[in-house]
Amino acid sequence: MAKKGMELVTLQGRSRLVLGLLLATVSSAVGCGSTNAAPAIPAPEVEVASVVQKDVPIFSEWVATLDGYVNAQIQPQVTGYVIRQTYKEGSFVRKGQMLFQIDPRPFQALLDQASAQVAQAQAQLAKTAMDVDRDTPLAKERAIAQSQLDNDIQANRAAAAGVKAAEAQVEQARLNFDFTNVRSLIDGIAGIAQVQIGNLVNPTTVLTSVSQINPIKAYFSISEQEYMHYADRINAQTQKEIPPGAPPFELILADGSVYPQKGTGLLANRQVDVSTGSIQIVCSFPNPQNFLRPGQFGRLRAAPDIRRGALLVPQKAVSELQGSYQLAVVGADNKVSIRAVKVGDRVGPMWIVESGVKPDELVVVEGLQKIKNGATVKIKQPQAKGD
Repeated sequence: MAKKGMELVTLQGRSRLVLGLLLATVSSAVGCGSTNAAPAIPAPEVEVASVVQKDVPIFSEWVATLDGYVNAQIQPQVTGYVIRQTYKEGSFVRKGQMLFQIDPRPFQALLDQASAQVAQAQAQLAKTAMDVDRDTPLAKERAIAQSQLDNDIQANRAAAAGVKAAEAQVEQARLNFDFTNVRSLIDGIAGIAQVQIGNLVNPTTVLTSVSQINPIKAYFSISEQEYMHYADRINAQTQKEIPPGAPPFELILADGSVYPQKGTGLLANRQVDVSTGSIQIVCSFPNPQNFLRPGQFGRLRAAPDIRRGALLVPQKAVSELQGSYQLAVVGADNKVSIRAVKVGDRVGPMWIVESGVKPDELVVVEGLQKIKNGATVKIKQPQAKGD
């Protein structure tokens, strides 16, 4: 019995020892957890850009329609049947080049008839001249009455006038004969023929059109307010006095490409359109290859104004919230300040800021979604070229 009691005492001691060790282990673990702090959250990494201050041109764009510098409607000056078309449609033609021929036979007959009438009038003039020469000495000798000589003189004058009238008829007949060859009035591109061989035409018939397209005109409209702003420069150009520093025009074509030649302003229309409140402006572009054609649409771009000392930030740095604009500015201590700003015109990838920032301040351009006002950030260093 004594031996069993001693074993029981030993087992109880061992149990207490194990329990103590377990309690010590738990206490140690708890103590370690309470002394070690949670790992700090790293500052978000952002990319920044400096606020740039410089003079920038302010571009404007307008929708433009192209038209020939001169557009000539080719119409006959006599009535007759078209017997020939002597040009290739859509080709370049020269001033005076024959485009159509009208049947000349009736006009040749009229010319021959008028020529015969001239010969007849000249014969009558010669007869009356002979009468005057014959009766003048007889009248002096009172062999004939003076009234007879007076009649001879008047008849001679009438015959001379008849010759001039007949010669005018010949000139008119010759002109009509020449008009049977319908010629181009200008150098330019000839359009599609509006008549066919054998058609009867008259002076109201449009045969085709020829457009001078080098240079070519571009028409666009600006508001009355814009006109008042640029009136001095526009009117100076109208007087053929190109003001110094006049901005050239760029033409953006329908496919988005930019026409390589620059345009210049020509004139403003005489009045403001009362229905739209706009005024039409005309400029011209060189077109040596005849690439541009009347009727094309495009967009004109020019920089009539220069903004002095403008503050520029990348457009992606600006965020919009309920109609207001904000920038995230990083200070010298790398803390972020969210500022409301007033923005102006966009210039390429940049945006003019009217107020809210200063030159050379740093604004966040990448990582805006990771920051908030007052947060500390880490500025991401730009990679070197070639990395």
